[in-house]
Amino acid sequence: MSNDSESQSGRSVTWPDPAISVKAFRTLNGLELLRKIASGEIPQPPICHLLGYRLVEAEPGFAAFELTTGEHQLNPAGTVHGGVACTLLDSAMSCAVQTKIPGGSVYTTLELKVNLVRAILPTTGLLRCEGRAIHVGSRIGTAEGKLIDGASKLYAHGTTTCMIMAQG
Repeated sequence: MSNDSESQSGRSVTWPDPAISVKAFRTLNGLELLRKIASGEIPQPPICHLLGYRLVEAEPGFAAFELTTGEHQLNPAGTVHGGVACTLLDSAMSCAVQTKIPGGSVYTTLELKVNLVRAILPTTGLLRCEGRAIHVGSRIGTAEGKLIDGASKLYAHGTTTCMIMAQG
């Protein structure tokens, strides 16, 4: 709780009904779904609205998200929380795997390894997170990713392993 002498800031977050993308997830293959989200035909998922990032590109074995940094992402030290970078990398890498799985399949992250190599500040501005599939089989997918700014300066990189399953 703050006292009366402290300034207050706030952020209100709303999002479209997530049932729209969940329904599409059940009927489209991974690449089709992600392209429709990137184009705006299907809404971005709630987590994107909450943290302020968006899917901007999806190609076979590739997915990219963008985020503009701000004070709503800060930790107590005044830098953007490392979990924001982890979330971006998890999204980009797992979606790179998703672009290669057939309709009727689902996936989940089994393992996530992230290296934070530079502090992200609220003034860093636009960041791009790119994920690239390394291997996508019938049950396991792996990918790598990097988080960069407009000058291609690296802020974080990582790898993931995803489990692919038939939809139940």
